[in-house]
Amino acid sequence: MGLGVGLALLCALVTNASFLLRHRGAVVAAPVDGRHPIRSARSLFASKWWTIGWAAAVAAWLLHVGAISLVPLSVAQAVISGGLVFLAVLAERFFGFRLGRRQWIGLAITAAGLAVLGVTGGRGARGAHPSTVGLIGLEGSVFAISLVVVVCWLRVPRVRAAQGVGLGVAAGALFGVSDVSLKFLTHVAGDGVLAAFASPWAFMALAASVLAFFTSARSLQLGPALAVIALTSVSANLIAIFGGILIFHDSIGTGGAGIAARVLAFCLVLAGAAAMPAPIRVHARHARGRRVEPARSTA
Repeated sequence: MGLGVGLALLCALVTNASFLLRHRGAVVAAPVDGRHPIRSARSLFASKWWTIGWAAAVAAWLLHVGAISLVPLSVAQAVISGGLVFLAVLAERFFGFRLGRRQWIGLAITAAGLAVLGVTGGRGARGAHPSTVGLIGLEGSVFAISLVVVVCWLRVPRVRAAQGVGLGVAAGALFGVSDVSLKFLTHVAGDGVLAAFASPWAFMALAASVLAFFTSARSLQLGPALAVIALTSVSANLIAIFGGILIFHDSIGTGGAGIAARVLAFCLVLAGAAAMPAPIRVHARHARGRRVEPARSTA
């Protein structure tokens, strides 16, 4: 049990560090262009910081797999979600960000809300099969809405001031879709590995991951970095939670108190997330050699 919790904590630490490293690499790369994905990917991986951050993200995924193999999924999820506070500590200590009181409070409230959602989540009904209808409904709607959000944030002038935040939320939702698809594939794999690879959900997981890769990279380029990273994580966690309820028959809570706690935790997540997109300054010494975008008018 202790080893599993330790792996989950390490996963949270490495995940947030990987986001910050990828941000440092993304801002010196050429702007991500969806019309030229290969060129954009080459530019990103040409940055050593992006490459290190991407490798760290892979390591975090392996740590997550190790954690959930040793402790219940709800426990691992609670620890990893609560580890969102690592983001603030790492950002100020090693990446030159200065967070205001509002951002610290927002991150703390969001981490607490996500942790409560993880702790109070019940396991799926024993012997119950995942709901294919729920999977189609959730993933189809999230994928479609994410595409609309990406197009709107890139094409509609009125929302361009918040491009980074909007794309970060969309990227997180797509990461969540990929995670739910992969979990569903573990059930399909019971019929054989080939059946899992031949499943349309394998394609959905791949498509969501690829689109999330470029959307997340562009959101990190546009910023504000801390808000984008936090909201990407929140969005991915919430999609995973809803996927557990709708698809894998996870309980929404045990008794009235448990349900009330989850509803309150969900409200805390939204309130904390709303507090984070505020101006965040970066020390000049960390900005040297990096591409600095001109300030946008808020008029």
